[in-house]
Amino acid sequence: MLELFKNIKGDRLIWAIAALLAIFSFLPVYSAASNLAYISGDGNTFNYFVKHFLHLFLGFAIMYGVHKIPYRYFRGLSMIMIPVVLVLLVVTLLQGTTIEGANASRWIQVPIIGFTFQPSTLASVVLMVYVARYLSKIKDKDVSFKESILPLWVPVFLVLALILPANFSTTAIIFTMVIVLTFLGGYPLKYLALILISGVIVFSLFILTARAFPDAMPNRVDTWTNRIENFMNGEDTEADYQIEKAKIAIAAGGIQGVGPGKSIQKNFLPQSSSDFIYAIIIEEYGLIGGLFLMVLYLWLLFRIVIVAHKSDTVFGKLLVIGVGLPIVFQALINMAVAVELFPVTGQTLPLISSGGTSIWMTCLSIGIILSVSAKRQELKELEAFEDNPLEILSETI
Repeated sequence: MLELFKNIKGDRLIWAIAALLAIFSFLPVYSAASNLAYISGDGNTFNYFVKHFLHLFLGFAIMYGVHKIPYRYFRGLSMIMIPVVLVLLVVTLLQGTTIEGANASRWIQVPIIGFTFQPSTLASVVLMVYVARYLSKIKDKDVSFKESILPLWVPVFLVLALILPANFSTTAIIFTMVIVLTFLGGYPLKYLALILISGVIVFSLFILTARAFPDAMPNRVDTWTNRIENFMNGEDTEADYQIEKAKIAIAAGGIQGVGPGKSIQKNFLPQSSSDFIYAIIIEEYGLIGGLFLMVLYLWLLFRIVIVAHKSDTVFGKLLVIGVGLPIVFQALINMAVAVELFPVTGQTLPLISSGGTSIWMTCLSIGIILSVSAKRQELKELEAFEDNPLEILSETI
């Protein structure tokens, strides 16, 4: 075990934050799993606890393995993985899984192993790395809008177009993060304005097409528009039912909470262990627990900015921002939904909510960030060795 800790590189505070989030997640997930156990009929909540532990264990194994890879390799890997994720998204879209009549083809079944996987989360990470690679490539160069369409925007819009029919919220988050990254990467504002206008036009055409041919995507467009309209109007719907139960949970929690495992609303919230776990956390651990969790995510954002600032290459800076910012952004959206500051989106709380794909892709992103910070650490050690080689050798011996 000591040898393992010695081999851990990169920002130690990011490691600590990820570990704290993972450890903190066990009790809320175990508590909220009672509802899932009741619905499934087996009544065994410990199975969900073990499943969550295995997801986190594999996630941290991914994080450890990825942080050992020199981050410059991710430039080439992103170009290789873009066609792969496009194929996965097509397969997922054609799968045609329906839940209560609504198109929910977000997952694919992995043969032999037998578990489900959500390709859109992998596509999000790969796409951000790809965009960071392109922006670092054209840094300080005069690139016309026409020249950037094929290498940059065609892959972006292909990925978004394949995710959109089944998952509007994920599409919106990815598009927003791409725009933020291109802005920070120095992409001309006049070109970004064209992209935003194009995005609005394409989305409008998609909505009109979906309404004209409702059998192609049953209920999805209606679901999106109803959620937004009901959020604005405050009308009673199934989504509003979830929000009301979440608000009851938050109100019951007060300052100190009702105590671990003593949540009442976990028995009524359909997504108590995933989408609305933040409400359960506040009910059981109070405002103190909710603020503690928010501080951890903001602390993670601060460390992401620090790592990006200290990176010695443009690609490293953009890579850290590209894969790190969506983690915090998704966390804040999940919290905002629970307190009715945002319409229901179906986004999980990173490293807290149950669900394998979300945990693994979050760990993959953190591993990439740690890879960038590990390179900076290696350079500092090399500089220290060049300045005092005898002292460093004596400490090593």
